[in-house]
Amino acid sequence: MKLSELEAVPGSRKNRKRIGRGIGSGTGKTSGRGQKGQKSRSGGNPHPWFEGGQMPLYRRLPKRGFTNIFKKSFEIVNVSQLADLGGDGPITPEVLKEKGLIRKGEAVKILGNGELTGKVTVHAHKFSQSAVLKIEKPGGKAVTI
Repeated sequence: MKLSELEAVPGSRKNRKRIGRGIGSGTGKTSGRGQKGQKSRSGGNPHPWFEGGQMPLYRRLPKRGFTNIFKKSFEIVNVSQLADLGGDGPITPEVLKEKGLIRKGEAVKILGNGELTGKVTVHAHKFSQSAVLKIEKPGGKAVTI
C-alpha cells in the first residue's frame, strides 16, 4: 500500500449543504430560514442569553459580595519544596522563580508542609509559624523581606 492509494471509507465523508442554490436543491429561495421573522433576517439572532423578553436569569438572581481591590495575593511555596532546591546560597524569590516554583515574581509566602534537613537561609515576604520553626530547627534562618 502506498500513501497515494489511501482513500476514505465510503460514506464517511459527506459534502456540505449548499444553501440558496435554486429551487431544485430543496434549500433555495429562503435558504432553510422559513418565511418572515427575526431569525430569517441577516444578523437576526438575539444574544445566546436572551430569554424571549422574560426577565433574564442574570437580573433575577441576587447580587452578593464584592471584590476587595486592596487584597494582597501571595505565591505559596512549601518547606518540602525548599528541601528539593538544596542550593548553597540564600533562597530568594528570584531563585524560586528561576527554579519554576513560583510563576509571577509577586509576594511569596512559605508554608510549613514537609520537612527540612539542611541549613538554609530563606528570604520571603511572609512565613507561617510552622514554616519558621521547621527552617530554624536545623539552624537555618527565615528572613522577612
